Amino acid sequence: MSSSLRHHLDLWTLVLWASLAATGLLALYSSTHGPAVAYLSESVTDNFHRQLLWIGISAVGGGLLLLFPVRVLRYAAYPAYGASLVLLILALAVGVEVHGTRAWLALGPLRLQVSEVAKVGTVLAVAQLLSERNSQTPQDLSFALKAAALIVAPALLVILQNDLGTALVFLGLVPIMLFWSGLSLSVILLLLSPAVAGYLALISVPVALGVGGVFTAGLWWLSGRRYMAGLAAAFTGGVPALVSLVLTKILQPYQVKRLLSFTNPGAEEFRQGVGFHLVQSKVALRSGGVWGTGFMQGPQTQGAYVPEQTTDFIFSVIAEEFGLVGSLVVLGLLAALLLRLIKLGADVKHPFGSIVAAGAVGVYLIHIFINIGMVTGMLPVIGLPLPFLSYGGSALLAHTALLGLVLNTHMRREDLSIYGY
Repeated sequence: MSSSLRHHLDLWTLVLWASLAATGLLALYSSTHGPAVAYLSESVTDNFHRQLLWIGISAVGGGLLLLFPVRVLRYAAYPAYGASLVLLILALAVGVEVHGTRAWLALGPLRLQVSEVAKVGTVLAVAQLLSERNSQTPQDLSFALKAAALIVAPALLVILQNDLGTALVFLGLVPIMLFWSGLSLSVILLLLSPAVAGYLALISVPVALGVGGVFTAGLWWLSGRRYMAGLAAAFTGGVPALVSLVLTKILQPYQVKRLLSFTNPGAEEFRQGVGFHLVQSKVALRSGGVWGTGFMQGPQTQGAYVPEQTTDFIFSVIAEEFGLVGSLVVLGLLAALLLRLIKLGADVKHPFGSIVAAGAVGVYLIHIFINIGMVTGMLPVIGLPLPFLSYGGSALLAHTALLGLVLNTHMRREDLSIYGY
């Protein structure tokens, strides 16, 4: 890497990454090396040392991504996406199953969650596709459907792996990346309609169908195109049926219980099941108060009452031991990272780099929103880590790779060869 490129490397982003990773290590050490160690298995207590290793691997991997010219990333976008789909299929066929989810491939002593790798390949492929679009073209719907197909394909494979949380991350990228690319509002609303219909179908299928009819009429009025209304009717009518199929035929019973526990996690039938996570997490949040109980002093954390407190519920450790103040600092760091990446994406004039930044922001934002929501009991427990903080090597590697891609395209934002790759 030349000295001029190093001069353009955004150091603030690296500082935020390091701060979040260090905070995660601090919480991880407390939850695995304090009094809680008496209640944990050896495999869990080793999570701290494994996370240290993954931070080193991620830092090296992210650094290597900075070396590639952007035109190489663009050439590699579709092959990387294809390789991601192959890995997802391999995981379904010969992968390791953990808690009912078959999403890992064994690599010697390590296990790789391939759905995390697929996020990187998908962001690259969608960014490449949308960067090929002429901003003046009338073919918005064609590009939007192709981009949606690129996102939905890995999402469906992840659903087959019984990993609903990760599938939601993929699906959430549809409106974010399409909006950033400049596609028309009517097209974005059309592609949002399946998600809205699916959510409403969880509450009531008749309600979903009724709202779908109103939406279809409104989109016809907004776009003035009959075929748009036809597609909206197909989406909002077909998705409720698909949701019913997924709930009854694809999801495991424990995943359905997670969704049910969202309505009342304190109910007796859920307290000793999935709702137990939420009840204990809320106790930890209240225990922390304003200033926290102190490092390695949290009653819930050190009693190992909160399940998965090194992974999905790492924020409950931070909230209990560092209180409201510590929680706001962590949320501030995450918000600062998102805002910084939005600025970096806006600085890059070529659409490929800009849309890659949007994809990275989308992945982080969905993870943060769902994770904090489920820890605080506002969303169902669907198993998503908090970026750069939760234990998990595959997620850390993928999230750092996305960060490296954004820094790469921003660092080379004045390289005109991007346009004529």
